[in-house]
Amino acid sequence: MKAVLKAGALGALAALGLSATVAHAQSYPTKPIRLIVPFAAGGTTDIVGRAVSDALGRELGQPVVVENRGGGGGAIGADALAKSAPDGYTLGIATVSTMATNPATNAKNPYDPIKDFAPITNLVNVPNVLTVNPKVPAKNLKEFVALLKSSPGKFSYASAGKGSISHLDGELFKFITKTDMVHIPYRGSGPALNDTLAGQVNAQFDNLPSSMPFIQSDKLRALAVAAPKRVEGLPNVPTFAEEGMKDMNNMAWYGLVAPAGTPAAIITKVHDAAVKALQDPNVKKRLHDAGAYPDGNTSQQYAAQIKRELELRKKIATDQNITLE
Repeated sequence: MKAVLKAGALGALAALGLSATVAHAQSYPTKPIRLIVPFAAGGTTDIVGRAVSDALGRELGQPVVVENRGGGGGAIGADALAKSAPDGYTLGIATVSTMATNPATNAKNPYDPIKDFAPITNLVNVPNVLTVNPKVPAKNLKEFVALLKSSPGKFSYASAGKGSISHLDGELFKFITKTDMVHIPYRGSGPALNDTLAGQVNAQFDNLPSSMPFIQSDKLRALAVAAPKRVEGLPNVPTFAEEGMKDMNNMAWYGLVAPAGTPAAIITKVHDAAVKALQDPNVKKRLHDAGAYPDGNTSQQYAAQIKRELELRKKIATDQNITLE
């Protein structure tokens, strides 16, 4: 009899817990939401986060406040998100760097990209681009490779930080072309971009949105883009695949994630709001003008996308012996 009562009491407690979770999800959100952008202001991650945050806040009925937490190729901000309360009031922008290249190259990465996050949706897909300062005497990719081969170690490239996608792309480029450039890591693509524009660094591997306005104003020279086809607005810039570098031709993506354990009902509510935000005409124009392509896939599809990217980057890191240790 006691066992029956005990079982009944446990069932009642479980039901109460479930009811509380459902009630919380139904009333969510009741206060502002923090959106962690794991890179410094001015880079593509920041551009995407700010392009979507206002519309997302309107859909959810509470402000979505961007918080930049740069450093470690995105690892510092991603780790802060992973350790946040799973209540829906801290979300984050996930990138190829935070979910794939950093974990693939750093054995001491402080979080698990699969276990520590709840994927919500992939917001946008973005071409990557190799640019050089206009003072670099190379008008196209072939000339740049020839220049590097003639002067090993003389030229430098900027990345968004050790373990970032731009770092891994730079090292893969060096391996494919059998060239040598000095890697200069920054706390995000924004600071890296500033020094490339100033000529302090010769080249940069970047995501297109942050570099696009400077390419169009001739302050940077684009040599190749990583995209399925040539980018609208840059018809004279070939893809890496066209240049015989198909392994460099992967687009980046920027998604929305929450800490693992966030209630499924909240994940669904944020997902639906994010998809609607991506359909906002102002958001669509802002992303399109920056060279980003809105997505809005399901949480399950995004989870699978993250796993595929992680395995791809692990393979590249192993094949090319790229490690941060």
